[in-house]
Amino acid sequence: MSSDSLIATFEQEVEKVLNHLHLEYSKLQTGRASAALVEHAMVDAYGQKQPLREVAGISISDARTIVIQPWDKSIMGNVEKAITVLDIGTSPVNDGMVIRINLPPMTEDRRKDMVKIVHQIAEESRISIRQQRQTAHDGIKDEEKDEDLRYSLLEKLDKAVKAANDKVEESMNKKEEEVMTV
Repeated sequence: MSSDSLIATFEQEVEKVLNHLHLEYSKLQTGRASAALVEHAMVDAYGQKQPLREVAGISISDARTIVIQPWDKSIMGNVEKAITVLDIGTSPVNDGMVIRINLPPMTEDRRKDMVKIVHQIAEESRISIRQQRQTAHDGIKDEEKDEDLRYSLLEKLDKAVKAANDKVEESMNKKEEEVMTV
């Protein structure tokens, strides 16, 4: 593997880390109803586990209400059970046709707890980026014999790491602001 391809691989891995970061942030409750809070719930349907978004329609009826309408009424109980397992701070209400989730208003303490979780997820992303950086760094040091080229590649890698960390920081600040907005 050439040294340039090590940096390209690093950038691809960073992109995966950032995508994972955004996915994790989308699952956090911010006081507003969002389909992302429940769409990843694994429902026991037709003999296998499937994501909720594949077995039901998910809609938002108002700022605090999520409405889930299973396409097959026979799995209504399983959908309700999968949502209960998510532990999003409220219980689903099954009226036989749809399942409603009424999100409670977020308290100041709950918001502060969410901010801690936001920071924790961001730190996990930074750790992943550092691990990817170390892999690329070791590869460049092992493969590149020309000292000048090695130095410039390591400098390029450090710039890519800084850019990735800046993106994590930006995402974290944006999510923190979203969580703290009443």
